Amino acid sequence: MSTSNLPLSLKFYGVSPWELEVLYSLLHNLFQVEENKQEQPDEDFTTMIDFIFPLAFNDDFFKWFGNARWDKFKAILKELKRRRGGGKTLRVYMKFIGKPNIKFMLDLGDKNLFDSAVEKTNFVLELLPYHLDPLKIPANITEVVYYFDDRTGRWNINSATTEDETYIFSQNEWKIT
Repeated sequence: MSTSNLPLSLKFYGVSPWELEVLYSLLHNLFQVEENKQEQPDEDFTTMIDFIFPLAFNDDFFKWFGNARWDKFKAILKELKRRRGGGKTLRVYMKFIGKPNIKFMLDLGDKNLFDSAVEKTNFVLELLPYHLDPLKIPANITEVVYYFDDRTGRWNINSATTEDETYIFSQNEWKIT
């Protein structure tokens, strides 16, 4: 799978030049990294990183990306959290372009929960066939957003979007918002 010409979007604020260099050195051999520094919005988070991978979230991505590189990517995210301390200081988005797009939102205050969520991201692969079953999900979904439930210690679907509607998964059913 040749992707060196595919653009990986990297939006951020509150990230040090050293941290950016570490991320860039990990990703630039695989992608054309498009860095986009953002202004910090008026919120509680001192740091935000938004990755948009130009590939689908599936087994082929992880085989191509490689276990060692994925482990290093996870370690960088955990180190970012460690450097910022407790509380909601770091928000991470990871979006994978596919059918549908898969997006992870991570903004846990507790470092141990944050680390656990990062480690369990690729476990969602095993759940995708169940979560994306056409009999269980609204039709024509373009994006599914996952959040990490700190009570259960699992990634759960938060919402799903079509061209016209947004659905929230609540009390074991889909509801239009």
